[in-house]
Amino acid sequence: MSNDGVNAGRRRFLVAATSVVGAAGAVGAAVPFVGSWFPSAKAKAAGAPVRVNIGKIEPGQQMVAEWRGQPVFIVRRTEEILGNLEKVAVQVADPESKASEQPAYVDPKNRSIKPEILVVVGLCTHLGCAPSFRPEVAAADLGADWLGGYFCPCHGSKYDMAGRVYKAQPAPLNLPVPPHSYETDNVIIIGVDQENA
Repeated sequence: MSNDGVNAGRRRFLVAATSVVGAAGAVGAAVPFVGSWFPSAKAKAAGAPVRVNIGKIEPGQQMVAEWRGQPVFIVRRTEEILGNLEKVAVQVADPESKASEQPAYVDPKNRSIKPEILVVVGLCTHLGCAPSFRPEVAAADLGADWLGGYFCPCHGSKYDMAGRVYKAQPAPLNLPVPPHSYETDNVIIIGVDQENA
């Protein structure tokens, strides 16, 4: 009797079984390795772009969105508000935003892509408090020359309706303008540069 038939069958079985186990091991090792190439859900959430529908913001009103865990103030400015920006230009510390953070495609005076829509990070540049939106002109507690803007309740820093800080304030810089772009006339994407949209 010959054992060649039994050995050949056993050999094929062992080769096939070893190949299957080896392939499964290779896949098991490759899945976490390939998965590490992609950012985690937490990393995506930390820097992911945010779409904001601004269609329902009334002229002179503000809405607040969240991007990277920070509040982003979005204001629909009126012609009167835009006109007041020129009036306060001599009172603000950096009227053309030369020292402040903003994308190159943003107009340095009105600090926006479209003049009527302001988009700024809503954290005071002094110690990071959230400034209050104070659009009323000549507010009793802010003085007769107040033409609307932001007031930080923590240490009293004042910003105009372009997020530019007034002179002699605790805050050293204007409110930052985040990277943003327009998907449509009514949808802004915060976190995506206009140049790359």
